[in-house]
Amino acid sequence: MRAMILAAGRGERMRPLTDHTPKPLLQVGGKPLIVWHIERLAQAGIAEIVINHAHLGQQIEQALGDGRQWQVNIRYSPEQSALETAGGIAQALPLLGEQPFLVINGDVFTDIDYATLALPAAKLAHLVMVDNPPQHAQGDFALEYGLVKEASDHRLTFSGVGVYHPQLFQEVVRGQPAKLAPLLKTAMQQALVSGQHHTGIWHDIGTPERLQQIDAWLSKTKN
Repeated sequence: MRAMILAAGRGERMRPLTDHTPKPLLQVGGKPLIVWHIERLAQAGIAEIVINHAHLGQQIEQALGDGRQWQVNIRYSPEQSALETAGGIAQALPLLGEQPFLVINGDVFTDIDYATLALPAAKLAHLVMVDNPPQHAQGDFALEYGLVKEASDHRLTFSGVGVYHPQLFQEVVRGQPAKLAPLLKTAMQQALVSGQHHTGIWHDIGTPERLQQIDAWLSKTKN
């Protein structure tokens, strides 16, 4: 299975840190956030990785190169301006192939075991859900008997990690911005979205304060 790391966001909430450094290259625990994902993908045996970028994207390519230092092959999907999640994925489809692929938000920190993730037969998406963090207490979707639904009760938060079939993006016009949520909600109505609940480590690193917290926590765990 191939994987895509989403790295095109401007990181407005992370300013001024992201004025001169793309968010995926901000450091936690002594290395860039995106490198944690690359290392975990390599450990999971996923060697073909696509990374999209827009804001200061050349810095990402210069820092990561072709991935050989992690024994993976990295290819890039540059965007003139960020195309949102679904638009970025649709733009990268020629690099991702015709089989289901893994997608990871570049601004999360997690210990999800990527090797265990797969898309069940006849589904268009499989989402990893987590407990609602304080900054997103209302959650996103409900997980009922292995299906992700647009319910109002017992909602969990989408982790930003999922496995998708290329068919989910067939209506997205390449090069045009498009959000992921509407595609998922349409598929949910047809019971085409499965999911699982991850109860391990997961953090949305969306602000400088949360970046500092994760960095301090990782420093303690290493000591």
